[in-house]
Amino acid sequence: MNEWIKKTLDQLKALWGRWSVVQKLVLAGIVVAAVVGVVLLFTLSAAPTQVRLISTPIRDDDELRRITGRLDEEGIEVTVGEDNILYVADQETRTRANSLLMREDLIPKGTDLWSVFAIDRFTVTDFERNVNLRRAITQEVTRHIESVADIDKANVVIEIPEDKLFAADQKPVTASVILYPKPGADIVTNRAKLEGIQKIIKFAVSGLLDENIVITDQNGVILNDFAGMADFDRLEQTKREQQLIQRLEVQYRAAVLKALQQIYTADRVRDLNIKIDMDMSKKAVATEEYFPFTLRPDNPTTPYDDSEIVPSVTRSSSETTSEYQGTGFNPEGPAGMEGQTAPAYSDLQNMVGRAVQTSTIVNEEINRRETAEERSPTIDRVTVSVNIDGVWKRKYDDKGRMVIGADGSIERIYAPVPEDELKSAEALVRDAVGYDRVRGDSVTVRNIAFDRSQQFAAEDAEWLKRQNVNAILLWSLAGLAALMVSFIVFRLISRELERKRRLAEEKRALEQQMLRENAIRQAEEQNIEVSMSVEERKRLELQEHAINLAKEHPEDVAQLIRTWLREE
Repeated sequence: MNEWIKKTLDQLKALWGRWSVVQKLVLAGIVVAAVVGVVLLFTLSAAPTQVRLISTPIRDDDELRRITGRLDEEGIEVTVGEDNILYVADQETRTRANSLLMREDLIPKGTDLWSVFAIDRFTVTDFERNVNLRRAITQEVTRHIESVADIDKANVVIEIPEDKLFAADQKPVTASVILYPKPGADIVTNRAKLEGIQKIIKFAVSGLLDENIVITDQNGVILNDFAGMADFDRLEQTKREQQLIQRLEVQYRAAVLKALQQIYTADRVRDLNIKIDMDMSKKAVATEEYFPFTLRPDNPTTPYDDSEIVPSVTRSSSETTSEYQGTGFNPEGPAGMEGQTAPAYSDLQNMVGRAVQTSTIVNEEINRRETAEERSPTIDRVTVSVNIDGVWKRKYDDKGRMVIGADGSIERIYAPVPEDELKSAEALVRDAVGYDRVRGDSVTVRNIAFDRSQQFAAEDAEWLKRQNVNAILLWSLAGLAALMVSFIVFRLISRELERKRRLAEEKRALEQQMLRENAIRQAEEQNIEVSMSVEERKRLELQEHAINLAKEHPEDVAQLIRTWLREE
């Protein structure tokens, strides 16, 4: 095997040496192309297949951002490809995303709605084509509706009539849908979701109008009768308005209550009632305002106002002067007839006069501002009432002892909140709620004592219990001390008695020992043999040994005796 490989390599080397440069380059190009082809094959086969969400490219960046943002909120992964074409993972995700985009009116402008459904339209005959078209539309609409999270099942029937020659004879396209909601879903009462489903059906079928779509639940109740839901919408709107007012009241109450409780503690500030009246109607307000020109603003570094304000500025001006000098003109009558001029004016016709007329026109410009705004909602009135409790203090006598009443309770003195503090608290509440006297706001801060009878009863009971416990502990300690003193006295007396008894016994034993020794000594002097027992001999030897030891080491013997006495 090795010889064959070696032979083959030698042949390849010989062949490579005989080839020209062009042949070598061609072979290298073929090898590189094969390697690149294999790499591309593995790369493309390993890449995940995706489905187009919308075939039309999205040109508007804001529209693309709204669509991708809404899909991200629903947890739908979307990929933006070349030319801003959106891709999703599979067909099921595409159906769900298309349903969401239709319900939210996020389908890009200029998009063919039929491309959203991706229905194949091919057949043999016109009849089969129409049947397949209706079936495909029905299946796609059913699949889109069932992809909504709140719907368990949907039954869709779409009727597409044949085209007629005259429009008067043409029957409308109709659609009937029965929804089976999931347990706990609110699609039956949620108008926005029902309108989304109605839009899905309307966009899927060409020529279908809103009035020709009937959506019912499994019990046959019509759900898309939006005209009959006017009262329900009004109640729902009223409910949302009340919820808005309640949230605002809770926000104000929490802010004011927190500020007051940090000053007077939570136990003294319990009652805070706030009522907000709001105008929920929409108002379009157009304002036209005229104001002067500010040629030079005020310099904040100077202690005086050096601003220059003028009511208007001159835009243009014109001045005209006319002058006349000469005799007056006295019209006469027709030729050959006397004029009708009065004699007083006839006498003045030969007099010379002079007239000068001057007119000046100045065009002034003023600042003008036009503002158009819609106001909804607005606060009409805010009413706040707060009760702050005073301070209860325990009463003490001249000696600093707590005063106890006849019933055994602690006597207390109530100190109300001063008026200046109430005014300061009222100013604090006004600033917190944005007090406006013009709109009729009302803020009341009172000092009313809380009923603390139960609290005081609990405190008195706790104090009495603590006094009883202290008395019990005191008597217990006194008894324990007396017991210890008695034990010590008894111990001292018993030790003294024991010491006296031991001294008496030692004295008696010593006397007996002395008598015995005298008897032995007398017997020895008289040469009389005395018989002693073994114990007596041992005792005598120990005694002699102890006497000798005491004579030789008196201090050690004394310490030994003291140790014995201490142990006993």
